[in-house]
Amino acid sequence: MAAKGTLKGLKMVYMALHLIVMVFPLYWIVITSFKPKGEIFKLPISYWPKTFSLGNFDRIFTVSRFHIYIMNSLYVSIVSAVAVIIISILCAYVMARFAFRGHKQIMLAFFLTQMLPGFVSLAPLYLMMSNMGLTNTRLSLILLYTTGSIAFSTIMLRGFFQRVPASLEEAAMIDGCSRISSLFRIIIPVMMPGIASTFIFAFVQNWNELFQAVMFIDTNALKTLPVGMNSFVLKFDIDWGSLSAGAVISVIPTIIMFAFAQRFIVEGLTQGAEKG
Repeated sequence: MAAKGTLKGLKMVYMALHLIVMVFPLYWIVITSFKPKGEIFKLPISYWPKTFSLGNFDRIFTVSRFHIYIMNSLYVSIVSAVAVIIISILCAYVMARFAFRGHKQIMLAFFLTQMLPGFVSLAPLYLMMSNMGLTNTRLSLILLYTTGSIAFSTIMLRGFFQRVPASLEEAAMIDGCSRISSLFRIIIPVMMPGIASTFIFAFVQNWNELFQAVMFIDTNALKTLPVGMNSFVLKFDIDWGSLSAGAVISVIPTIIMFAFAQRFIVEGLTQGAEKG
């Protein structure tokens, strides 16, 4: 009993230390965003602002046009995530319900694309977009984000489709529904937790993407949020106050989305983890 109690105590200590390590960077960013510029670099280090200031937040909206970056990121991330869901639902349905030549090879290709670092394809993608005249446009990012997320989203949704009994759509087709009608009227409503979790993962991935946005967007009015925040990293200095304020604002949409869709995410991930 004593050994079990000691082991339990060690686990609690480990979990507490792990929580501190995980939460402290977020805490530091938040308090830095409310510190006046002079207090950020003041020694000894203060772990709580002596005077709370909104100057960093005011500066990013008045000087750097931060609201434009937010709107660009919202537009690109939402449109591309919706496109990913529509395409991936159809792809995943085919991969889950039909057996055809090349089925395993396609799934293997989807998995292999997840192992390749994104920057490997930046040069050929830039040449392609340049030849199509799409560089420095929001459409280029939408196309890149959509195509880049389809494989992962298809893999996720395929698992959810496999959890839904085929007898449901067979019964619907007996009652007169076509296969497409049974998909949208019967199967998709049952899969809403999985679809919601997949949409959120696609949105967050696009919301936080930096490398492609930096490479394909030059105009200040078209920059996304990560690119706008990257402008706070100067050649000989870093505006830590503005960067921290921007980071705090950038996590708000994802926090709100996860808060409202928490139930769907938990249900979706649980269903996807179970073996049908």
